[in-house]
Amino acid sequence: MKINWGTGLVIVMVLFIGFIMFFVVKISTDKKYDYDLVTEEYYKKEMVYQKEIDDEENSNSLEGNISGEKTQAGWMLTFPKNIDYSKIEGTVFLYRPSNKQLDFQLPLKLSSPNLLIPDERLVAGRWNTIVQWRYEGEDYLYKNEIVY
Repeated sequence: MKINWGTGLVIVMVLFIGFIMFFVVKISTDKKYDYDLVTEEYYKKEMVYQKEIDDEENSNSLEGNISGEKTQAGWMLTFPKNIDYSKIEGTVFLYRPSNKQLDFQLPLKLSSPNLLIPDERLVAGRWNTIVQWRYEGEDYLYKNEIVY
């Protein structure tokens, strides 16, 4: 049987389309490739964005800002030394861009200028750390991307 160039072109195009469709179906149905890139209630969150900007400016105006480092026990957040840590209240939110089931929030209850986020709560990879805290009537916000 002899195949002319038109039939060969159609066969190649059908095989190529089948190849592409195989990967589209595989990626869209496999949970390994399921990424949640947008937060819940996105527009509601955008309405308070100016307050976040103001709170970040308050944090930058401090003599020292929050710093974080990886330790054997987990991720250690260190608050500025020149403030009374017992008067700090707020929350720490860890956001995992690739999997929202791993997101979690911790209340700020400090007994020292350090806050340890336990190693068993953190999976290796990228995390967005958001610390919203209040000290002496002023709101502060610290955001940082970490790779654990």
